[in-house]
Amino acid sequence: MDVTGHYYEEFEVGRVFRHAIRRTLTETDNVLFSAMTHNPAPLHIDREYMRTQSEFGQPLINSFFTLGLIVGISIHETTLGTTVANLGLEDVRFPHPLFAGDTVRVETEVVAMRPSRSRPANGILTLEHRGYNQHDALVAICKRNVLMLRRPAGQ
Repeated sequence: MDVTGHYYEEFEVGRVFRHAIRRTLTETDNVLFSAMTHNPAPLHIDREYMRTQSEFGQPLINSFFTLGLIVGISIHETTLGTTVANLGLEDVRFPHPLFAGDTVRVETEVVAMRPSRSRPANGILTLEHRGYNQHDALVAICKRNVLMLRRPAGQ
């Protein structure tokens, strides 16, 4: 397997990755994700309801799709092939809505790191993923704790 991610030792607190991949969201993305996750909330799948009953006037992009997208966009340039496991998410927020037609860009900052006490071949990173729309409004933010591979001996 090709490893494009970084080993634990290659990270440093304060480093910011501005990811090259951007993604324009579609109505199909939103309806498909909502259907696949059995979320029938009209705020994601009912255009007429949102037009007449909501302050937004159109369906909101499902926030769990947004969360998965901002983490997913980050993987290739940070942890692809070097993650052992995700340990958890914290401080997840969605400060601004996303709609079909919006384009998301992502940046990731290393906010903490420490060697694993129980697994000497691993380290633990805390990465803060931030997603922005095409107008630079912050649309999603979360901290992700990740168990990472340390660089193999001799490399």
